[in-house]
Parts: sequence; C-alpha cells; structure tokens
Amino acid sequence: MTHSELPSADGVWDHIRIAPGALAEEQAIDADAAMVVSGGKIAWIGASAALPGEFAKLPRFDGHDALVTPGLIDCHTHLVYGGQRANEFAMRLAGATYEEVAKAGGGIVSSVRATREADEDTLYAQAAKRLDQLLADGVCAIEIKSGYGLALEHERKQLRVARRLGEAHGVTVRTTFLGAHALPPEYAGRSGDYIDLVCNEMLPALAAEGLVDAVDVFCERIAFSLAETERVFQAAKALGLPVKLHAEQLSDMGGAALAARYGALSCDHIEHLSAEGIAAMREAGTVAVLLPGAYYTLRDTHLPPIDALRAAGVPMAVSTDHNPGTSPALSLLLMVNMACTLFRLTVPEALAGVTRHAARALGLQDTHGALAVGRPANFVLWQLRESAELAYWFGQQPVRTIVRQGRIASVSRATQR
Repeated sequence: MTHSELPSADGVWDHIRIAPGALAEEQAIDADAAMVVSGGKIAWIGASAALPGEFAKLPRFDGHDALVTPGLIDCHTHLVYGGQRANEFAMRLAGATYEEVAKAGGGIVSSVRATREADEDTLYAQAAKRLDQLLADGVCAIEIKSGYGLALEHERKQLRVARRLGEAHGVTVRTTFLGAHALPPEYAGRSGDYIDLVCNEMLPALAAEGLVDAVDVFCERIAFSLAETERVFQAAKALGLPVKLHAEQLSDMGGAALAARYGALSCDHIEHLSAEGIAAMREAGTVAVLLPGAYYTLRDTHLPPIDALRAAGVPMAVSTDHNPGTSPALSLLLMVNMACTLFRLTVPEALAGVTRHAARALGLQDTHGALAVGRPANFVLWQLRESAELAYWFGQQPVRTIVRQGRIASVSRATQR
C-alpha cells in the first residue's frame, strides 16, 4: 500500500494527553485533550470539553488516553549505501582504531566500493528496509546524506534513492550532499583536485537536478582540512544552499567555528568541540547534533561538552547517525536513551533533541518538531503513562498510532478493530 492509499487522519482525535514540550507554544491543556486534523493539517488543539461546535460532526478517533508527541525526527543519517562492515566492528573489538581501520582499506572507502557496485534499485530495496525500522519508532522526518559514491554518477544515485524513499514512504526527507566525505581511491594524494571536482562539477550538477537540500563535509585529520572545507562551503553559498558539518569528532580542527561563520544549520558529533566553537555556534544559532550511537560503537571516552553547550544555550539535537561503519543503529528511541545515559541529557532535553531541535537542524522548524495549528499532521500516539518512558525503555516499541503527513501510517495490533 502506498502512502496515498493509507487512511486519512482527518477528524477529531480525542481522549489524548499532550506530552510536555510537544506544543509549539506552551499552553495549559486539560489531561483529556483533543486535536483536530483537516486537510492533512492540524486545525485545532485544546481540551476535549472545549472542542468548537464546527468540528463536532467530524469523524472521531479515540486516543484511549494515549500520550501524544510530535513525529520524531532523525536529523543525521547515511541511510543509503551498499554492503555492510561487520568485519570492521570485529577489528575494532580486537584493538584497531578508527584511523587504523581506514588505513587498512576499510572505513568509508569500503562502503564506497559496495555502493558503486550496486544499482539504484538495489540500493533502494536495502535502504527501504532500514527506513521501515526507523519509521516504526515514530520517525516522521529524516535526513539522508550521500557520501558513499564520491563520483557524480554514484552520488546522484544515492540522492535519487533518498528522494524515492520519501515519496514512497510518505515521510519528509531532507537530502544532504556529502561528496566531501572521504578521498576516493582514484584521487589518492590529490585532495585539492577532488575538492575541485566536488565544488565545480558534482555540487552544481546535483543542485541543478533538485537533489540537494544542504551540503556537508567531513572535516577531520583522516578526511578534509579546514581550507578544503571552506571551499565547499563557498560553493554551497554561491548556490544558495545551507551547510552542515561533521565537526570535531576525533580532534579539534576548528571546524565548528568555521561552519558557524557560514550560518551552518548544525555541527554534528562535536566530542572535541572547543569553547570558541561553542560561542560561535551560539551566535549563529547553529544546532549541536549529538550522535551517541557512534560514540558507543567506537567505544569513545571523550564526552561532548554537554554542560558548556547547555550553559551557552546552544540547542542540542539527537540522531542515530545510521551508517554501516560506526553506528548501525535503527532505533531513534534507543538513541534517546543513550543520550540520557551516556551524555547525561535530561529527559526533556533528549526529547527536544528528536523533535524541535532536530527540526531546526534540518531547517524544518516552521513545519515539524512541534504540534501547532496550521502545521502538517505528523504526530505519534504512545501506549505510555509519561514521557520519561520514551527515554527509559529500550528494546520496546511503545507506538500505538503514527500519523505521518496527514495519514494514519501505523496502528498497533492492540488498537485495530
């Protein structure tokens, strides 16, 4: 069944409880709340007893006292790729470092080989299975990066698959061009020439085809320098595209401050983020995207500067960073738990990290990440008593009903009648 064939969510959703922090503008709503969906958008939210008469004859959906949140947002993924890298996981367990794996021919370049060998339909079929698992967790918007093609035809292939996934699954997909993810083998020792290709040929062509919503770079010792990163940012700026950055994951390269100067939507990973980087991000309104799955998989011990980010008022998002090498995670709720247990986020911070702050990291803050009249109907009904349970449980799928893009995308067996 295609998304357009799913049942419409238009009607009155009553006997629900709005989770704390779920509304775009905080207001006091009785525990017995209601929400009206009309034309695929939210038309009214308030206490059930105060439902305006104009909506009284609409179809009714009994929420059975479910907890309601906005649809979740996975704001950093590498979902489209060929192959897998379980062998590298074993190498790291045996003592190899991230950099040693890369120098041995593994790492990103091994995924590049597998992605180049796969055709578009194969990549789509593989990625669709992964996406289904994320959607089952209540995800209603997702970012999907390229970066495993590292040549125009293969980067195009990845981004085309990302667009297809959004259309077929009825989920908001933001595509990010990550051509500067790693140096392809054919450009060994010629990183400047490869950045020329990224800036002068790949990015302009893909942007002209409408395949790029944002531009990212992996700025790190094993990837691209600060100067090379800035060249990509300049090319993106010339095309009117926002930028993001894989920043300060393995060392402090000063990438976050550079990205902030270009008004970056987000800086991601940021375990080694400096005070100067935090100040620059605060001034630019750049979101810090925390990726506990990669931290966990790599058995990292250098925590992101959470207290300093909190004190500076830098918004913190949380994401799976789904990728085959360092975060093969397919549960955003598990990342919420890890953000609390590993990074010491509070429950409200972690939940804001997969809703309103994740929306901001994708430039979707006006349409996603919070419940408000006039916004697209993207929300989740949870079989839970309190929102803390979203961070507390792991290995459980407490979703009762998912409404995505105005249609009822999922209903648990327990509620089907």
